[in-house]
Amino acid sequence: MQKYSHLLFDHDGVLVNTEHLYYESTRQKLAELDIDLTLPIYMQVMVNGSDVWELARARGVFEEVIASQRLQRNALYQTLLGAEDLSIEGVEEALVKLKQKYSMAIVTTCKDADFAYIHDHSPNSLNIVPHMDLVLTRSSYTNSKPDPEPYLTALEHFSITPDQALVIEDSERGLRSAVAAGIDCAVVEYGFTASQDFSKATYRIKNLSYLVVLLKGLE
Repeated sequence: MQKYSHLLFDHDGVLVNTEHLYYESTRQKLAELDIDLTLPIYMQVMVNGSDVWELARARGVFEEVIASQRLQRNALYQTLLGAEDLSIEGVEEALVKLKQKYSMAIVTTCKDADFAYIHDHSPNSLNIVPHMDLVLTRSSYTNSKPDPEPYLTALEHFSITPDQALVIEDSERGLRSAVAAGIDCAVVEYGFTASQDFSKATYRIKNLSYLVVLLKGLE
């Protein structure tokens, strides 16, 4: 009997190479407000699931200016998404193999519009969503990661208990969400988040090809 029946995948950094583009688009728009969003600062904001625009509010920037910059960031992010190959080598091949034995879901903090753009406008075909039984984006829950709600919502959709699922993440924020939900978590090696703390991960894997091997060994 296999240890898990369901695999719950984070999206950005696990299935698609997009994390650096979101950072860059945000960095550029904050720079226009004379705010230097360094990578270490961004990482700390990301880990806590905080609002990066609080940096602007702390400088006394008016809300209407922040709203305008946020909209411009969103547009720039989609421009960057449409200009790059977002695929991660070996992802689709791994999903094809895993689908034979597991129910699978994407559980992401990605906004609905960005998720749709990534899968509709990528320069390379991303054959990812067809392998999934469930997709939960930012509008699917109230509280974002590191809150456990996203993963608890997935458990509820599947009518399963935490021990039946394995979360696959690339960020400390996502790991915290999985741990808080009581679900085992495999953290995929991803250069953009390599500096974060993954000491609470159940497994550490190089890529999704290694996940296939890991799960085979747990049967």
